[in-house]
Amino acid sequence: MPAVSVIIPTYNRAALLKRSVQSVLNQSYQDFEIIIVDDASTDDTQEAVRLFEDGRIRYFRHEKNRGEAASRNTGIARAAGKYIAAQDSDDEWMPEKLARQMQVFERSPEAVGVVYTGFWRTEGEKSKYCPSSRVKKTDGDIHKEILKGNFVGTPTTVIKRECFDKAGLFDENLSHLVDWEMWIRISAYYQFRCVSEPLVASHSMSDSVSRNQMALVSGHEYILNKHSYEFGRWKSILAEELYWIGNLWCQIGNSAKGREYFLKAIRTSVPSPKYLGAFLLSFLNAARYAKLVGLKQRIMNGVH
Repeated sequence: MPAVSVIIPTYNRAALLKRSVQSVLNQSYQDFEIIIVDDASTDDTQEAVRLFEDGRIRYFRHEKNRGEAASRNTGIARAAGKYIAAQDSDDEWMPEKLARQMQVFERSPEAVGVVYTGFWRTEGEKSKYCPSSRVKKTDGDIHKEILKGNFVGTPTTVIKRECFDKAGLFDENLSHLVDWEMWIRISAYYQFRCVSEPLVASHSMSDSVSRNQMALVSGHEYILNKHSYEFGRWKSILAEELYWIGNLWCQIGNSAKGREYFLKAIRTSVPSPKYLGAFLLSFLNAARYAKLVGLKQRIMNGVH
């Protein structure tokens, strides 16, 4: 049996899949299998997979498009390894990635369930390193920190299979933020370890679900409702999540909905000029609001 099962869900990524799979085959650590789950692609994904002549590659296809969570769950159900490595069909691993992570597992206590790495997130000509320096705690018990927002890139992770037995599989009700919701659950039971090196190159595509604002806000609302108890344990984290959802609604153009969330944030936490300012700005039209938010983000990121 392979030690690691590498699961690659894919949908209409035939042109990019070769780079992703080859980066796994090029690993210095070779005790793995690759499970490719084709989520009912309409391009020549199946033919692209056939070009690989490696017996460790297994291919499964959904007859209907079921989404990222279902694809990852299909892969987990068919995995033979004690460890599950997540990869995306448009991302690339550095050759030493798996070796470094398995070394960390070997010298870590049983309480460690996930080992992840740093990565470069590239969009167009811009790249940034993740996790950001703004993340205060990347190792050990990260449960409180991960509630503030996701900083664990899915294709950077190797996960003990037992984590899914304890915390459950990926939530198929979500079309977005699937990984964040999973880390919230796993981090309640297991510790995380971070290899602070950029061992993955993550590429954001123009048709990525992360660009779908409605999917994004719906995902945040779903996760907040599902994990209301966890968010409620820390009022400042709950208020920030309420503020973030309100911000998204305003950018979409539903200012009334945004104001509801801003008011909830104001009532949840100590008085904050940020929340009050956002409430007042929400009376602007969506275009002006989005422009001001974009300006603020560029200033925070040091981009002028």
